[in-house]
Amino acid sequence: MALGAVSEQALVWRLIAQNFVQSAVRKVRGASAMRLGSLRHAPSRLLIAPQDLRTTDSTNAADIYAGRFLFSGHLVETGGESPFEVHPPSTEWARALHGFSWLRHLRAAETAMAQRNARALVEDWIKACGRGDPIGWQQDVVARRILSWMAQSPLLLQGCDADFYRRFMRSLGKQVRYLRRTAGETTDGVPRLTVAMAVACAAVSIEGQERHVKKALKRLDTELQRQILPDGGHVSRHPGAVLDILVDLLPIRQALVMQGQSASPAMMEAIDRMMPMVRFFRHGDGSFALFNGMGATPGDVVATVLAYDDARGAPSPSAPYSGYQRLSAADSLVIMDAGTPPPIQFSAAAHAGALSFEFSSLRNRIVVNCGVSARDRVEWRSVARSTAAHSTASVGETSSCRFLNSARYERYLGSPVISGPRKVQVERHDDELAERVIASHDGYAARFHLIHERDLTLSRDGTVLDGVDRFQKVADLTGNDHYTLRFHLHPSVKCSTLNSGQAVILQCPDGEAWEFMAEDGAVDLEESIYLSDVFGHRRTNQIVIYGRASERPNVTWMFRRVAAAKGRRKSG
Repeated sequence: MALGAVSEQALVWRLIAQNFVQSAVRKVRGASAMRLGSLRHAPSRLLIAPQDLRTTDSTNAADIYAGRFLFSGHLVETGGESPFEVHPPSTEWARALHGFSWLRHLRAAETAMAQRNARALVEDWIKACGRGDPIGWQQDVVARRILSWMAQSPLLLQGCDADFYRRFMRSLGKQVRYLRRTAGETTDGVPRLTVAMAVACAAVSIEGQERHVKKALKRLDTELQRQILPDGGHVSRHPGAVLDILVDLLPIRQALVMQGQSASPAMMEAIDRMMPMVRFFRHGDGSFALFNGMGATPGDVVATVLAYDDARGAPSPSAPYSGYQRLSAADSLVIMDAGTPPPIQFSAAAHAGALSFEFSSLRNRIVVNCGVSARDRVEWRSVARSTAAHSTASVGETSSCRFLNSARYERYLGSPVISGPRKVQVERHDDELAERVIASHDGYAARFHLIHERDLTLSRDGTVLDGVDRFQKVADLTGNDHYTLRFHLHPSVKCSTLNSGQAVILQCPDGEAWEFMAEDGAVDLEESIYLSDVFGHRRTNQIVIYGRASERPNVTWMFRRVAAAKGRRKSG
């Protein structure tokens, strides 16, 4: 996308200048840290192997042993070569390889062959990349590798010879020192927080690091206080970020307890705030709502994290700092995006989904957003972030946010949000009859002189979801006042039109049926695509309503349950 307003161009040049300075500092400090790393003594031993809460699959060990590495939708067969010497098919594939999270699958195999394979691969990395690699030494990749190596140290070190033990500890110590020196230059957001967690975990778990513990934990507290919002969401507004952080943070708390220390109030408060947000974004089938970069939900990881939730409290209906609203009644649930884009440095994965919502009934996900693709391709990322990929309204077939999608700048800055809704107003009215949210955003005000307002009401018995979409003029219309309302359906939902296109019947897998109706207008069924399925992209359908703000400024619609499934039970 070409840059528009002068203010957008100035913003981009300012970001480029900041990035250039940070890159220069990173190179100088990184090179210095690499030189110092070879001069210092290696730490003698690991005191604690932090627990890895990510789930394992021992069948993957056979693929790894055979030289087959599947990451980010790309399968590479090394043909007997070291995976660290083959040309990576994508940056994301290389990052996953160098992060070593896959070591946990070898540990799960519990065989001598898997143990030898794990050591050989670590040895390969130390020889091929231990002195530097453009991807393998990115700060957040180093952090992931440190956490993985420490968590899987029983696999790597039990029964190994003294030479391997010494090389492993020397490399580990060198990587920790590198991060300690360059942590401040890490990309902001979850990567910087991951670095802080890795440095803190190493300080607690490695012998002889006592002098670094206080500073490392203080840095971690600072990042938690800066990035975890008062309602428990992450500043990026990515639902999955909370889960990723907890998976790494909970073992650090556990390691502190094993060392006879107490977690800081800042750490405990962050955990206590994040746990309810894990429940906030969950549908009845356990899947997270697909907002702002969320992909397929690792359900087993969610269950593991929630096992650490002592309070087990119900999620709040409102997350005002994160910008989300939740309507819950009987078996039905609505989750709505009611926030502005995150600050630009945290917006690389943010979507143009203002006022989009997802709707489910028990384990039936009915209305969804398209989500993000597991395939590492730029074109799919662009599609997923567009307003058209969300269950909301678009005006003039454009998105409510503008992204930096310029090859000229993307290598420096990624693709942040450079403009979007600046003001999202939210009202909530809950009573004994219904839960109701009215929200509006100004993402189309500058270009089309329109404010989009969405009014959602969920009845207390959960059988009716009423909606009104309003398009309010803030000045004379620019001419293009065409809008499109989209309701993307989950692939498991079968649908067909009724009454000559005035209604749509929706059939869920368990037999439950819903009817969608819109007042004073035809309803179309069109093809859509569901990107976040664990098995890949899936074809689906979307309910679409077209109109013009000058002719039909208000659209009233309704989802109504018309049949209940046999043997329905509430989920636990």
